[in-house]
Amino acid sequence: MWQQIYDPLGNPYLSALIAVFPILFFLFALTILKLKGLNAAIITLIISILMSVAVFHMPIEKILGAAVFGILSGLWPIGYIVLMAVWLYKLAVKSGKFDVIRGSIATISDDQRIQVILIAFCFGAFLEGAAGFGVPIAICAALLVELGFKPIKAAMLCLLANAASGAYGAIGIPVLVGAKVGGVDLADMSLMMIAIVQLSTLFVPLLLVLVLDGFRGVRETWPVLLVIGVLFSGLQTLTLYFLGPELTDIVAPLASMGALALFMQFWQPKRIYREDGAPPVSAQRWSLTDVLRAWSPFYILTGFIFAWSMPQFKQLFANDGLFAATVLKLPIPFLHLQIEEMPPIVDAAHALPAVWNVALISASGTAILIAVIITTLLSSRLSPSGAFDQLKTTIRELWSPLTMISLIMAVAYIANFSGASSSIGLGLAQTGRIFPLIAPVIGWFGVFITGSVVNSNTLFAHLQSVTATQIGTSQALLVAANTSGGVMAKLISPQSIAIAAAAVGQVGREADIMRTTLFYSFALLAYVSVWTFMLSFMV
Repeated sequence: MWQQIYDPLGNPYLSALIAVFPILFFLFALTILKLKGLNAAIITLIISILMSVAVFHMPIEKILGAAVFGILSGLWPIGYIVLMAVWLYKLAVKSGKFDVIRGSIATISDDQRIQVILIAFCFGAFLEGAAGFGVPIAICAALLVELGFKPIKAAMLCLLANAASGAYGAIGIPVLVGAKVGGVDLADMSLMMIAIVQLSTLFVPLLLVLVLDGFRGVRETWPVLLVIGVLFSGLQTLTLYFLGPELTDIVAPLASMGALALFMQFWQPKRIYREDGAPPVSAQRWSLTDVLRAWSPFYILTGFIFAWSMPQFKQLFANDGLFAATVLKLPIPFLHLQIEEMPPIVDAAHALPAVWNVALISASGTAILIAVIITTLLSSRLSPSGAFDQLKTTIRELWSPLTMISLIMAVAYIANFSGASSSIGLGLAQTGRIFPLIAPVIGWFGVFITGSVVNSNTLFAHLQSVTATQIGTSQALLVAANTSGGVMAKLISPQSIAIAAAAVGQVGREADIMRTTLFYSFALLAYVSVWTFMLSFMV
């Protein structure tokens, strides 16, 4: 049994600084050195291994076990989900449905600023609420490219749009996990999420149009920005307050898509904005039957993912569920229950489990796979052999970003099991009464490391809660701050960037995508940090 060491250098600030070095290097490699994502990930992994041996004194066999665990987790479920989502998109293109999809979107508006709000903001938020794990970025970025947006810009817009919905993905799991691990009342945490996040959500549609077409675009589209911003954020707020986080990214996006379609029947901007090189708008208008058939892959996808996300379905695969045997539980050698997590990260020392769960049926990727099969069977232009050819093409295109994701997951798992992640949190927690200013930064680092708000809350929600008690502020506020800060990291987390690059056919240009979103991630983090600090004196 090996016990984690959180202050190996005898100075919490110095220990935190050395622990964060691999993250800083990865950012530096992509933004300054402009390395390809895969190359940056390989070097970062090597640095992480060396640091874990030399600084945190983690046994080498446990480092290798953590790395293998991370790589396996990157392949399943994350890689499985991304592979299936991009395959479904390719089949939708191959079936010839996108001419009809473009035409149906044009019936709402030819203006591509409106299309971004519809696809990246509203539809993306719904997919985030139903599935999460990169599905909205993969699907919506690819859709925007088909509508005529430049690939890098399409990826950037979808990443920015995710700032409005990332906290409540996959039926509200990030907030549910945060409340559970942090030991705070779910209703209290929901109130704090309203206080921190919902004001910024109000302005995300404006930000998207500002990025796309500057202040002129904002002036020309302000009525729709006002309607959708207020409706979306308002419904999220009401859902959080009265129902909780589970349906926050379901009710608001659905209502906003309907409201946008209705509003555009009575109002259109005087100037129609089109991206340079965007395909001309077809004068042809399609029948309702044609439109429903064209969108059917995404309706089917939504239906199955939503069903997979329901608690009643998940219960079937719990330890005592009817189909529990379909979830393979594979302990990782040299790692499972071989490392102890220590106070103050936890109340008492306990051994960390390291079990790779392979959910053969209940994984979200399987829901997408079923949507793929049904789409193939329902399309006259698709054959099983043709669909399989598209899968092989998808694998060839995605092997590099999926490898990058797996390597970054290896870095994340090494950081978690070595105690480096906790060192970062504990170092920042030394700041005392100004800690609420730093609290969202911990969540930001957690998501940058792991790519998941859920994982960030699993790592740091308890730390946030304990620190809140020590400095005399609201536990729910700081756990919500951890969640909110984490959402802002999703804009540039390596996993999100890799998925976006793969979806728009820009593998190898991850650095270019990261540079377009880095400023916005930091700006939104700064807002969350300052606002949390101010709220800490009010609650």
